[in-house]
Amino acid sequence: MTVIGYARVSTTDQNLEVQESALRAARCDLIRSEKRSGTTTAGREELRTVLDFLRSGDVLMVTRIDRLARSIGDLQDIVRAVKAKGASLKATEQPIDTSTAAGKCFLDMLGVFAEFETNLRKERQLEGIADAKARGVYRGRKASIDPEKVKAMKAEGMGPSAIAKALKIGRASVYRALEG
Repeated sequence: MTVIGYARVSTTDQNLEVQESALRAARCDLIRSEKRSGTTTAGREELRTVLDFLRSGDVLMVTRIDRLARSIGDLQDIVRAVKAKGASLKATEQPIDTSTAAGKCFLDMLGVFAEFETNLRKERQLEGIADAKARGVYRGRKASIDPEKVKAMKAEGMGPSAIAKALKIGRASVYRALEG
């Protein structure tokens, strides 16, 4: 039996050390970490590696369920993948052990709350943006593309694909800059 730890934070300025330390204290044989959003499993290569590596009898250990997934659908998919391998899921800070009925029940409840928290955060963000727009102070993020540079490159005879490649942007962004 191998105990595999998985740690995740959402942004690059957040620190994984607290989770990794807790996973080491839980006697994980191996710990994989990444800095990716938990709202989707897309692009989470370390999670994919862990799920691929799991074998029958292994344990996937996290500190909290929200480190694994922020949507109930993704959480259920992960739990099904763990179960299909004959492994189980445990958390260091929550009474979760998918090898027990009570652990499975608590896991589902925590998954619902993690998704609820994400949805509340999105609602608050949208409310804040709407308020800032109403007050005329919302500007959005600064433009990352200089439309004048795009137009100058086009005037020099470069095509949209070449401009996009040179500026490391999408072709659609080139077309938008040329329209403006």
